[in-house]
Amino acid sequence: MSQTPNYRIIHLSKYYPPDRGGIETHVQTLARCQAALGAEVQVVCVNGLNEKGHSSTKTKTVCEMDGDIKVTRVGRLFSLARCDICFGLCEQLRRLVNEPKTTIFHLHTPNPTMLMALIILDRNINLVITHHSDVIKQKFLKYALRPFEYLAYSRSSQILTNSLQYIQGSKFLQLYRHKLSYLPLGLDLAIYTQPSQQALTFSRSLKDKYGEIIWLAVGRLVYYKALHISIQALTLVPGKLIVIGVGPLEAQLKALARKLGVEDRVVWLGRVNDDELVGAYHAATALWFPSNLRSEGFGLVQVEAMASGTPVINADIPGSGVPWVSRHEKEGLTVPINDPFALAKAARRLLKEPGLRDRLANASRKRAEYFNHINMAQRSFEFYDKVLGQRWDYTPIPKAADLL
Repeated sequence: MSQTPNYRIIHLSKYYPPDRGGIETHVQTLARCQAALGAEVQVVCVNGLNEKGHSSTKTKTVCEMDGDIKVTRVGRLFSLARCDICFGLCEQLRRLVNEPKTTIFHLHTPNPTMLMALIILDRNINLVITHHSDVIKQKFLKYALRPFEYLAYSRSSQILTNSLQYIQGSKFLQLYRHKLSYLPLGLDLAIYTQPSQQALTFSRSLKDKYGEIIWLAVGRLVYYKALHISIQALTLVPGKLIVIGVGPLEAQLKALARKLGVEDRVVWLGRVNDDELVGAYHAATALWFPSNLRSEGFGLVQVEAMASGTPVINADIPGSGVPWVSRHEKEGLTVPINDPFALAKAARRLLKEPGLRDRLANASRKRAEYFNHINMAQRSFEFYDKVLGQRWDYTPIPKAADLL
């Protein structure tokens, strides 16, 4: 890789912060680090927020700067079956395609809107795709998108996943083994390893208000996060469950907490700022991460928790990188999917087994260093160099046994 990248990178993301989500966080972290290392970086995404910063189905196109990164948030007319209809998106992309040949388009999927826009555009471009996860539950969307996926993925020069394990579990990706490799997600760990005074103050306030035993859940309140498993497990252990995130299942989950008699032991914080998020990690006894489907391909919040010295209790999702990020008995504890009793048992181990939590916390901090944002960005340049130089020496895909 050249010391100073001489190409331009266009990230095609579904959304971008302050819209929250694992993919959104990843795109911003990668883009910022690439720009800091000398690349010219832009982001094109859908504008999911109105002028007041609230989620809205109808928005306007906005161009702004995130440091050195130009961010174009394309306005949407409406959403249909998780696909945003955006007038002017194809024209935005067409202008970018006409730029120098050293432009790399980096598409982050699942992303129906950008996927179909690229197909409509029908131009030969240097296309890298990060396949964050398969479409699992939405059967109609899955099969409706499949022809578009075939076209875009076939035209791409390189396809990346977040872990080797995800490759093994995806029948769809096996079609593209000749152009398939992996790029683990990375974070700027400093805000978690060196929390601000505001974060530490918030951490103390949580402990003062809710006690020393705090279980934490972080993420959108959607089906594959399986937060209902956490609420069920709470009935079997002491302490409070703090939930950070919003989503369509919020009312349903609150109703479940009332039904199970733990309504007063679940704290719904909703959206929080960065200091509050970091403070919550530092206050927590453990992060509960019971996601149960391969829609959860990696679980970036695990890295946030680990960098904070907070052990993770995750679920053993077949064909997902989740249990590889925080490994059983090494940095955290892994339990079977959809098993609140196993989650509760693991939580009780952290409370009762002498030295266990401290051992896992120390190992978590070390493991988090592997997912450093600078390493991630530098490796992304290596893939871009391959694409521009057409040097197809991809990382070989190992057998499942080699991943253990």
